[in-house]
Amino acid sequence: MLIDRESLWLAETNTYVVAAEAGRPAIIIDAPPDPAAVVELLDRHDLIAAALLVTHGHVDHIGGAGGVVSRTGVSAYLHPDDEWLALDPLTQVRLLFGSVPPGEFARPESYVDLADGQLLEIGGLSVEVLHTPGHTPGHCCFRVGGVLFSGDQLFAGSIGRTDLPGGDYNTLMESMQNKILTLPDETEVLPGHGPATTLARERRSNPFLQDLIE
Repeated sequence: MLIDRESLWLAETNTYVVAAEAGRPAIIIDAPPDPAAVVELLDRHDLIAAALLVTHGHVDHIGGAGGVVSRTGVSAYLHPDDEWLALDPLTQVRLLFGSVPPGEFARPESYVDLADGQLLEIGGLSVEVLHTPGHTPGHCCFRVGGVLFSGDQLFAGSIGRTDLPGGDYNTLMESMQNKILTLPDETEVLPGHGPATTLARERRSNPFLQDLIE
């Protein structure tokens, strides 16, 4: 399996492309407000975009979704509980930053709904959808084989913030207990920000998981 990433835009959001191999259809995971760079990531491996999966509706993950869709012609997938966040990326970025920083902000005409437990067959890959609310109400992680694309649910040494509208710490930790910590230790975790990790490493060292494990 081919996986590559770039950290894009002000928030250094990890955008991933996932394919069976170079030259094949690829899944894009998350679309910061730099769609041109997302397309360059595809071109690096001669990949053909097959779908855009969005972990959640925050602008650093979804602000460039419209631009990616218009450039590639793919459908964008989002959990419906985050559609209210995705309605107007420009308004969201103004609320977060007080002004509009450089970037290309656009939403697709529509999203395909994601659902918990859904199994998507795209480009020869099987993607399991895990609805993990807490960071946002509609946050989802995507599991492809032994790899978990964790969005802003779980980071190396940390977890997603819950102080933004729609966030809830107890809900995030319930998602962690029921959806993430049930996965095998050898699961590779590729988060929405920062370096990759493994579930085994986070079980041992992530302070936010200790109470759940004990």
